[in-house]
Amino acid sequence: MPYTPIVATLGYVFSPDRKQVLMIHRNTRPGDLHLGKYNGLGGKIEADEDVVACMRREIREEAGIECDELSLRGTISWPGFGKHGEDWLGFVFVVTQFSGEPYASNPEGTLEWVDVDRIMDLPLWDGDRQFLPLVFDDDPRAFHGVMPYRDGKMVSWAYSRI
Repeated sequence: MPYTPIVATLGYVFSPDRKQVLMIHRNTRPGDLHLGKYNGLGGKIEADEDVVACMRREIREEAGIECDELSLRGTISWPGFGKHGEDWLGFVFVVTQFSGEPYASNPEGTLEWVDVDRIMDLPLWDGDRQFLPLVFDDDPRAFHGVMPYRDGKMVSWAYSRI
């Protein structure tokens, strides 16, 4: 059977001094699969856009800012991750320059600046704890990982860097 994932973007916006990252605390919608967790910003790609255009649009919609400089840090295949076991394929970006003032919140939750060195202390998906060190490290190579989920739990994690 062909792999037909939902394609999405996930972005981490750095503060100008690169010591903090803008995260969303998903705390407003009771039926939210991510309720209570912190996450980067992003969402599903639309049929008429490339992944960079999607990342820019999602950050504009969710945070009210424009991405002036961004780069791809990696890709992750999440087989079985969705609420009903759907497969997801994510393009993970960092935004190193932006313009505008971020919203305080959006319909999904509160936007918060979090110290990069404190991200692992937050309530995160278990899988995020595996790939986030790769997003924020100094290695210039992109990572490409696969993280299968079963029944809402991460099964394994493997990645390559090129």
